[in-house]
Amino acid sequence: MPKFIKVTEQASPYRHLEQMGIGEILLHINDEDKTVPLAVEKAVPQIEKLVAAISDKMLAGGRLFYIGAGTSGRLGILDASECPPTYGVPYGLVVGIIAGGNKAITEAVEFAEDSKEEGWADLVKHGVNDKDVVVGLAASGTTPYVIGALEECAKRGITTGSICCNPGSPVSEVANFPVEVVVGPEFVTGSTRMKSGTAQKLVLNMVSTTVMIQLGRVEDNKMVNMQLSNEKLVDRGVKMIIEKLSLSDYEQAKELLLKYGSVKKAIESAIPV
Repeated sequence: MPKFIKVTEQASPYRHLEQMGIGEILLHINDEDKTVPLAVEKAVPQIEKLVAAISDKMLAGGRLFYIGAGTSGRLGILDASECPPTYGVPYGLVVGIIAGGNKAITEAVEFAEDSKEEGWADLVKHGVNDKDVVVGLAASGTTPYVIGALEECAKRGITTGSICCNPGSPVSEVANFPVEVVVGPEFVTGSTRMKSGTAQKLVLNMVSTTVMIQLGRVEDNKMVNMQLSNEKLVDRGVKMIIEKLSLSDYEQAKELLLKYGSVKKAIESAIPV
C-alpha cells in the first residue's frame, strides 16, 4: 500500500504572504479557489455511489448523519440545518454532529477531535441504527473522532461514507463509500477552512440536493415543500403557484398557499384528481 501523504498539510506554493499587496493576495486566493470545482468533478463517480446508498436507506425510512470536527463539523451542521426549511423534511431526518458539541459550532474546543470514543458516543445519543447512513467529514482524513465513529458503525452494520481532501486517507479506508476531493496545498499552509472547506461544502450541496430530489421533495426545478418561514419564501411560493396554475390573481394564490401550508399541497388542492 502506498504511503499516506497528507497533501492538505503541504507547504503553500506562495511565499512571504505578508509582503503581498491586498489585491495580489485576493487574486491568488481566487486562483486557488478556481481549482476546487475541477477537483470535485473528478470525484463525481464516488459522490454518485454515496448518494445512491443514502437515497436507498432514506427511502426505506432511514436517516442521514454527518459527523465531523472543526470546519468540517460546522459544514455538516450547516447542510443538515438547511434541509427542513428548504425541502420541508422533519428536523432529525438529516443530523449534523460536531466534536465538542454545540459550543464547538462557534468556538474551538480543545482536543475535542482527538477522542476515538466520543464520536460513537455522540451518535448513540441520537439512536443511530442500521437503517441510517453516517457520513464522516474530515478534510485531513485522519480525525480520530470521525474514524472511531465510522469504525463502530462498521461493527454494527451501519452504512458509512466519508468526505476528505487527501488521497488514500485513513477515514476512506473505514468508510463504505469514501469521497476524496484532492485540492492540493492551501494558500495559507494547512488552513483547510479554505479550499478543503470549499470542496466539502460543494460536495455536501451535491449530496443533500440530489438526495432530496430522489426523495421527491423537488418538482420540476422548484422547492415545492419548503417551509414558509419568512415573507421572501411566501412570495416565492405564491409565484410558483401562479406559474403552475396559470393564475392572474396574486392574492388568490397567496390565500391558497397559506391555507394549505406548502406549494405542493396548494397546487394539489386546485388540480382535480
